[in-house]
Amino acid sequence: MKCAIILAGGKGTRMKSEMPKVMCEVLFEPMISHVVRAVKSAGCEDICVVTGYKHEIVENFLPKEIKTAYQNPQLGTGHAVMTARNFVEEHKNDEILILNGDGPLMDAETINAAYGYHKANKNAITLISAIVDDTNGIGHIKRDENGNLLCIVEHKDANEEERKINESNAGTYWFNGNALLYALDRITNNNVQNEYYLTDSLAILIGKGENAGAYVCEDNEVVLGANDRKQLNILNNIMRRKINDFHMENGVDIPCTDGVIICTNVKIGASTTILPNTVILGNTVIGSGCTIGPNTFITNGKTGNHVKLDNVKLSDSEVQDGTDCGPFVQIRAGSKICKNVHIGNFVEVKNSVVGEGTKCAHLTYIGDSDVGESVNFGCGAVTVNYDGKNKHRCKIGSHAFIGCNTNLIAPVEIGDYAFTAAGSTITDNVPENALSVARAKQINKADWVLKKKPYKNMK
Repeated sequence: MKCAIILAGGKGTRMKSEMPKVMCEVLFEPMISHVVRAVKSAGCEDICVVTGYKHEIVENFLPKEIKTAYQNPQLGTGHAVMTARNFVEEHKNDEILILNGDGPLMDAETINAAYGYHKANKNAITLISAIVDDTNGIGHIKRDENGNLLCIVEHKDANEEERKINESNAGTYWFNGNALLYALDRITNNNVQNEYYLTDSLAILIGKGENAGAYVCEDNEVVLGANDRKQLNILNNIMRRKINDFHMENGVDIPCTDGVIICTNVKIGASTTILPNTVILGNTVIGSGCTIGPNTFITNGKTGNHVKLDNVKLSDSEVQDGTDCGPFVQIRAGSKICKNVHIGNFVEVKNSVVGEGTKCAHLTYIGDSDVGESVNFGCGAVTVNYDGKNKHRCKIGSHAFIGCNTNLIAPVEIGDYAFTAAGSTITDNVPENALSVARAKQINKADWVLKKKPYKNMK
């Protein structure tokens, strides 16, 4: 059985955040979220997160099935694992993955490749390493003249020669459970920081005669973490690039990646085009042959095929096949835009169903409404859904024509094929096939302007 311990107790002082370090976000998700997803994808069936600074924030964020251990005070990575000793003892006959909660680029492929190396060589400990130009202040891996592992030297404790070693410790390890317990009982704090380093377990287990190895990962970016906002920006750019590359390799066209941010869980069909300044978040699903953007923001949205969204904000809603929206359209939570609908500029839809083939060309608000098929909304139509205390719904039948500047005072029902005259305020139901006119009689007062002189500088 594979299981995992994620170290997530750090404050992250250089982040200058009121949140724990692992809650700082990469692509709009806390770093710990990316790590948990990778660990689960790698097949780890049981997970324990070691928390510390403001531990309750991390604990409340994590899924309920994840176990936690509290590290206080924080005396190093070895001490962090010691606080999870009950978890280790529970899995002493299993293989235990240990990694950092602030390494959001670590992926399931690398974790499983290291696991395969670990099992094939019957190792007690396997660490993941990377060949880098700059170790960025993390551990250096020492080997003998034959390439065999000797130990890991923390950067702060390294001498000048050791600091030249460019094989860097990723802070990710596979342990045999019993071997990990053996090492935890022998780690000391005899170092510059007076901390208990998990890295010391390598030399301890080699000294015991156990097999040890280092899996050198092919992609050295997966080992990167962040200690400040500049490094966090680097992680954002790397992950953004990798996700965009993934979609392009799967047939999505991103002709210019400027401002294109696509988050981890997003699914996009082939032959869809994503234009600049488009941000797609959450569990969004986009169909094939769509054009999304420019300047479009989607979170937890779903689109069918051949949908066009130009300067659209779409949240927690569905847009079906063949619909086009924009520019300057907002589709708010709980909405369903059916097939072949046209929604033009400066239109807002909220918590409504808009039926197939309906047209709403400009300057209209549809809120809390059930709209039938092939309805036409004139410019400036409004469903008035709030009476100051409660929200009410409108129902508009198929093939209805809502004239310009019509106010539908909910709750009200417009029948199939009914018309409302421009400028009407509709407070009662309109039967099917009827024309409803609800406006005051026009009165023209001759020469009123000459008498009242309402304009400035009138003589």
